Amino acid sequence: MALYIVLLGPPGAGKGTQAKVIAEREKLVHVSSGDLFRENLKLQTELGKLAQSYMDRGELVPDDITIAMVRERLSQPDCTQGALLDGFPRTPAQAKALDDLLATWGSRINLVPYIAVAPEVLIERLGGRWSCRAEGHVYHEKYNPPKVMGRCDIDGSELYQREDDKPETVKNRIRVYMEQTAPLIAYYRERGLLVEVDGTQPIELVSEQLLKAIAKVRS
Repeated sequence: MALYIVLLGPPGAGKGTQAKVIAEREKLVHVSSGDLFRENLKLQTELGKLAQSYMDRGELVPDDITIAMVRERLSQPDCTQGALLDGFPRTPAQAKALDDLLATWGSRINLVPYIAVAPEVLIERLGGRWSCRAEGHVYHEKYNPPKVMGRCDIDGSELYQREDDKPETVKNRIRVYMEQTAPLIAYYRERGLLVEVDGTQPIELVSEQLLKAIAKVRS
C-alpha cells in the first residue's frame, strides 16, 4: 500500500530534520514544495514559466499550477510507494485538491504529523541566530555561541543577524504561519489524521514518536 504523509510544523520546529529522518527510515520520497518550485523555475518547464509569469507580476501563483507541479512529481516512478509531503498543502482548498488527486489513484493521505512548538520557543530558536559575513557560518546566542562575542570562531569575521533571523521578522513569520495553517490543522484533525508531537523534546525523541505514529498506520 502506498503511504502518503503530510508533515506540518512552523518555522523553527525542526521539520526539515525530521523530514529527512522519516524519508530515510520509511523509504519515502521527500516532496518539498519549495524544491518543486525551484526545480521547475530552473528547468524552465511549462509549469515553471507559468509560475514565473505570476511571480514577475508580484502575484501569488494560483493553486492549480502548484497542484499540477505536485501531480507531476507524484506521478514519477520513485513515488509509487507514496511520498512525504512538506510545504504542501498550505490551505484546506489545496488539501481537498490533494485528496481528489490521490483518490484518482485509489490512494489517500494516511497521516498528518504536526510538530508543535510554542511561539515563544520558536522566537528564541530562530531569533538568536547570527551568521558570519565571510562564509555564512551560523551561531546561536544560547545554543551555539561564538567564543568571542560578535566574531566568527573559524575566520574571525564579523557576525551579523540576517533580516530573516531578526526577532521582529521571526515573530511575523510565525504569526503568518499560525494564521494560515490553523484551518489546515483543523481540516486534518476533523478527518482523524492529525497526530500532534511535542517539538520541544530532544530531536531523537521527536523522531521516535513520529516513526511510532507511522508504524501504527502501516500495521
